[in-house]
Amino acid sequence: MSTRAEVLELAILGQLGTSPMHGYELRRQLGAQLGAFRTLSYGSLYPALRRLTETGLIAEAPTGSLPHPLAGRRGRIVYELTDAGRERLAATLATADPAAWEDEAFDVRFTLFATTDARTRLRILEGRHARMVERLSLLRESSQRTRERMDAYTAELARHGLEQVEREVEWLENLIDTERGTPGALDMRTPGPAGHPPAPPTTHKEQE
Repeated sequence: MSTRAEVLELAILGQLGTSPMHGYELRRQLGAQLGAFRTLSYGSLYPALRRLTETGLIAEAPTGSLPHPLAGRRGRIVYELTDAGRERLAATLATADPAAWEDEAFDVRFTLFATTDARTRLRILEGRHARMVERLSLLRESSQRTRERMDAYTAELARHGLEQVEREVEWLENLIDTERGTPGALDMRTPGPAGHPPAPPTTHKEQE
């Protein structure tokens, strides 16, 4: 299981993989894109930046090589990936072990899907789907066992949690269909050539 520190470090490498950034911009980008890090403090970010610098995965960017908006930021250290950092990021994005579909890690990996190969994306989505189906089953069993002992507010909260997991399972099934080349609710493929209509849609369950 990935620790929060490991997930944060991957998120930082992923952000710096797009362009050099200073700490303030990194925090802003992570807060905007990753729900798990909306409350990310500088007390968490800067120790992570220090660890990544000490291990040679990121480095302070030379001022002369920076884009103009960053070059004028005196007093702010701008970080960039090193060759070792790019290799680490590429190697991590090529893996799809169970840690990749844990709650916080999945959010980070999903934001990096644009630079992840299709096979790995599909394995992560399928792993996450299996995990959420298991969670849904456990929630339903728990709700049935304890329903009579719940007051109205606790029962409503349980119902809300169940609906959230049901929606994620459906969302993941649509994504899996898309990754397998099946037009679906979240079909993100670019349109094909004129005169070549897409194949008739099938469901996730039909492909299994």
